Amino acid sequence: MTDNRQPSSVKGFRNVVALGFVSFFTDVSSEMVFSVLPIFVVKELGATKLILGFIEGLGEATGYIFRMFSGVISDRLGKRKVLVFAGYASSTVVKPFFSVAQSWFDALVIRLGDRVGKGIRTAPRDALLSESVSESRIGRAFGLHRTLDQLGAIVGPALAFLLIPLIGTRSVFWVSFIPGFIALIILIFLVEEKVSQRRRGVSVLGNIADVLQRKFTLLLLLVTMFSMGAFNFSFILVRAGELGIPEALIPIIYAVINVAHTVMGVPTGLLSDRVGRERALLLGYGAFTLTCLLLITLGGNPLYALLIAAVYGVYVGVVETAQRALIPSYAQVNLRATAFGVYNLFVGLALLAANVVVGALWDNLGMQAAFTYSLVLSVAAIIGMMIFIKQTKD
Repeated sequence: MTDNRQPSSVKGFRNVVALGFVSFFTDVSSEMVFSVLPIFVVKELGATKLILGFIEGLGEATGYIFRMFSGVISDRLGKRKVLVFAGYASSTVVKPFFSVAQSWFDALVIRLGDRVGKGIRTAPRDALLSESVSESRIGRAFGLHRTLDQLGAIVGPALAFLLIPLIGTRSVFWVSFIPGFIALIILIFLVEEKVSQRRRGVSVLGNIADVLQRKFTLLLLLVTMFSMGAFNFSFILVRAGELGIPEALIPIIYAVINVAHTVMGVPTGLLSDRVGRERALLLGYGAFTLTCLLLITLGGNPLYALLIAAVYGVYVGVVETAQRALIPSYAQVNLRATAFGVYNLFVGLALLAANVVVGALWDNLGMQAAFTYSLVLSVAAIIGMMIFIKQTKD
């Protein structure tokens, strides 16, 4: 029996590694763009922080909404790879168009196009990852994928930092197509489909209803509450500029976020398999709470931007790994893509609210009011998750 299982285990992790390299090259492409996009939108295209928050929030929400639909479609088809490819391909094609953007509205349209691609691919990809390994190894699979993914998010800003003085920001957007194209080649030839049982004769709403059992619904409510305050990296980069980091060095701050994010991937996956994914998630919530405290209390020294970026990166690394590894525990195999999709819908709408509210508070009441709002919600989510763990695990 052991001999029969071992090849399957090795083959499954090969799929995880291949998907990891797809994400690596895609993130090199994406983060070349996103490491400079917030400053580009605010300074060159003339957007306010509220508009920046609206662009980022609406972009994230759009991506998360599409994740729900692609997840349901994937379960109904019993296939993952075709949707994964469609999502990666559309994002790769659309990002270079930032180079011709003339207004913040242009940037919004392009950002939405990129997020639609991410939305199409994410739920089927995460389902494919979870189906490639055994239940006891899901945490480490997502941790390994997250690490490879985020290595690209380190290389991308570094390339942007090196290329901007040579070719300018707008040309960097065009160069981003090259690593994205490499990712598509890897996906076509090295990633294997894991065909699951099709959900025949069940409506979209039926799929969703089957997923929304009591424990999963409670988990969604807690994750949504936390996400209502979980602003994205753009505000860290803007704050770094206010602390005195020169515009040319902003990609380095973004790289610090991604280094910390990368370092936390595998350890979080291993920890979540050992102590429980809910408990690992609590650590991420704690790191976000600390980030808010640092943003509220630290000022006057550019070096503080590095510390804030590092702690924020730890938060993203832990939460992104633990939450994704947690979802399969609450859904049967032929509903996993739907479960990821529903989870992403709730989180996406919450992130839209978070980024818009934080941007509006910062513009109108100041930075401290904005991050105090996020701090309060994160503390409430920590308390709620502790109660959830006690009630569901005892």
